Amino acid sequence: MDKFYIPQIAKAVDSTERIEFKEFIDGLETLTPVEGVLQVRHQGSFLEVKAKAATIVTLTCDRTLVKFNHRLSIDTSESIWLAEPTPVAKSLKEIEVGFDQLVETLSPKGHFDPAAWLYEQLCLALPHRKIAPDAPELSEVLGIEQAESQPDTRWAALKNLLVIPDPYE
Repeated sequence: MDKFYIPQIAKAVDSTERIEFKEFIDGLETLTPVEGVLQVRHQGSFLEVKAKAATIVTLTCDRTLVKFNHRLSIDTSESIWLAEPTPVAKSLKEIEVGFDQLVETLSPKGHFDPAAWLYEQLCLALPHRKIAPDAPELSEVLGIEQAESQPDTRWAALKNLLVIPDPYE
């Protein structure tokens, strides 16, 4: 995927670039190419980026450590502000950052890399808990019945805190 030159996006029809893609993305291990549509619209002071994409990845189950295939798909959008980067002194080890600086920004005369943006979005869409569809329930893995018959003694100290003696009695 080629990078978009941001001033060129502003000159496009409706200030919009749209691409359909079906390719592998560097750094993202997938079984199938990432397939989808990406649209970048120049809105003056920001870029409005929308994408719908899907692929299949191989994950390792957190419960059974067995590999399984997972369909990874995104339908997302993001606004990326266009602003020149503020110069920062190289000798500063710490700088104060305001809330207005906690957004994605690009130079209005720079490039937008759709492959890098898609990589980030797909990584964010990966499931936090990787549980295979055929994995046993957590209660089976931990043996909940056994755990309930032997209560955890650490909770006894907390139960004592619930009973607050009345100083006037």
